Amino acid sequence: MFIATNPTTGEELHRYPLHSDAELEQAIDRSAETFSSWRKTGLEERAELLKKVAQFMRDDEERLARLMTDEMGKPIIEARGEVQKAAWCAEHYADHAAEYLASVSLPSDATHSYVQHLPLGPILGVLPWNAPFWLAFRFCAPAIMAGNTCLMKHDPHVPACAEAIADVFIKVGAPEGLLQNIRIDKDGVEKALKHDAVQAVSLTGSSAAGSAVASLAASQIKPAVLELGGSDPSLVLADADLDAAVEVLALSRIINAGQSCIAAKRIIVEAPVYDAFIEKFHQHLAALKMGDPAEESTQVGPIARDDLREGLHRQVSMTIEQGGKCLLGGEMPEGPGYFYPVTLLVDVTPEMQASCEETFGPIAVVMKAESVDHALEIANDTAYGLAASVWTADVAMAEKMSRDIEAGQVAINGIVKTDPRLPSGGIKRSGYGRELGPHGILEFVNVQQVWVGPKKD
Repeated sequence: MFIATNPTTGEELHRYPLHSDAELEQAIDRSAETFSSWRKTGLEERAELLKKVAQFMRDDEERLARLMTDEMGKPIIEARGEVQKAAWCAEHYADHAAEYLASVSLPSDATHSYVQHLPLGPILGVLPWNAPFWLAFRFCAPAIMAGNTCLMKHDPHVPACAEAIADVFIKVGAPEGLLQNIRIDKDGVEKALKHDAVQAVSLTGSSAAGSAVASLAASQIKPAVLELGGSDPSLVLADADLDAAVEVLALSRIINAGQSCIAAKRIIVEAPVYDAFIEKFHQHLAALKMGDPAEESTQVGPIARDDLREGLHRQVSMTIEQGGKCLLGGEMPEGPGYFYPVTLLVDVTPEMQASCEETFGPIAVVMKAESVDHALEIANDTAYGLAASVWTADVAMAEKMSRDIEAGQVAINGIVKTDPRLPSGGIKRSGYGRELGPHGILEFVNVQQVWVGPKKD
């Protein structure tokens, strides 16, 4: 059973039954049947459909946004933005897939030799709760434009969001099996991935979930794209614009109540500006308003689940016991819902809990570096490698530094974010493969070499 609980109140919203094995089999069969015709459609027809999907979402923004606010506590302002970003993703691939998928001529001994990009078939997407619409479209928009069909296994805590996403495709007249919402558990994921018709899997989630799905996909010799956890470092160097860094890093840390893989998790500040940064950062964080995510003025909503909140408090408490200083927050609030205050931990060192584990909540961790080289050392001292940022007046040096930062994405003097135009993904325990941009659409295609004779002398 998929059960949704309102994290603002702690009360159950609704529940949906799991699909049976027979229903899963039917969904996969529909996906395969639709693929046989969808793969032969032209890019213009595919683009027209995705643009209808995007427009439908834009027109229905408020209702769709409220689903996220209710089911996982996303502040309504952010939820509206997520609907718009998902629509943008659909439009981006509708507009650029032809360019991304174009054949590439390569010289050889053939009269003509080239590579073309062909669809694979039904693709399984395993998705988390923290950005229900955006992550769904990050998965499905490029896959559909490439000519594949999609089986969407969404998180059990956002079942109404998942139903709404699938319903958008139905309402704009998409083929029945183009994108389907399948309510399945871990055993269902295994059955789906082992099915001969399912050709690949994309997963966004924890490193543990990624490891399990990657092992299963490898056993079936099927490709996988994994976007997993992160402990993203942000390096604030001595010559940085502190006001700009504070404003952006505060946003990066508390957006979606800090429940983002690419949020700034470890803020590493060079010693000469360490105290000044903390003073400004504290003032900025202290001014943020936590409250009902349905209210327009709310900046920080609740944590999505009570067990996640308990885990956050354990990380904060252990870090304080280990010698970190708590300048803000850090106490479990009373009352209904799963709220956790914006918390500022300083003087944190690499062995402390909030540094060596991913913190998925509004917990800002500040660490001191004695030099630029020391900051880089701390940044790379993690099992994760998703994203990073560097704040400095010396952009040329930051660009050079980026080559030594162990992450799939680096922002210089700006926020780390995902963008349909640019590839996103990690290294180390943050996963492999890329989503978005031209690289994302090429993850689930057959890169087919074609050699046309006669052979040239």
